[in-house]
Amino acid sequence: MTGARGPLKGRAARLGRLMPARSGPAARTPFVLLVVVLLGGGLISLLMLNSALNQGSFRLRELKDRTTALTDEEQALQRDVDAYAAPDALERRARELGMVPGGSPAFLGPGGTVLGDPEPAPSPEPTPTPTPPPTDAAPDATPSGAPKATGTATPDSGTTPTTPGPGTTPTPPATAPTTSGR
Repeated sequence: MTGARGPLKGRAARLGRLMPARSGPAARTPFVLLVVVLLGGGLISLLMLNSALNQGSFRLRELKDRTTALTDEEQALQRDVDAYAAPDALERRARELGMVPGGSPAFLGPGGTVLGDPEPAPSPEPTPTPTPPPTDAAPDATPSGAPKATGTATPDSGTTPTTPGPGTTPTPPATAPTTSGR
């Protein structure tokens, strides 16, 4: 082992004998290949990890958008429920069904006694029903050709007749359903 300065002497010579002699570039090739394979494998694994994270973030974004849409739909449905459950809306729908407000309620006591003064609910005001046109127009027709107004109120009288006209059914004076009494 000679260097550029000459042969080694003393301690350096003994250390030089401990080190193996260089065999050339062939010993370096497996190490370089190992480093290249490790770096390539690391880069490929990082690329795959990055792709998986991106795919997960896209899926997360889709789920967040769906959650937002479902939350908005839930809030809209809750607003509809609240609107239908409002007292004025309940009263309007009850009146459309022909229900009337109940009077003062009566309660049953523990011994079967009635507490309060029960009374039937007032019947609703009758809604005006259109009279059907007469089937035989010649005998019932007026000189102008309009059907007679039998059984209907005249605009100047302000009251309804007590006898029904032809083709109408009288309503019995019964009590109407009430909205109270849960």
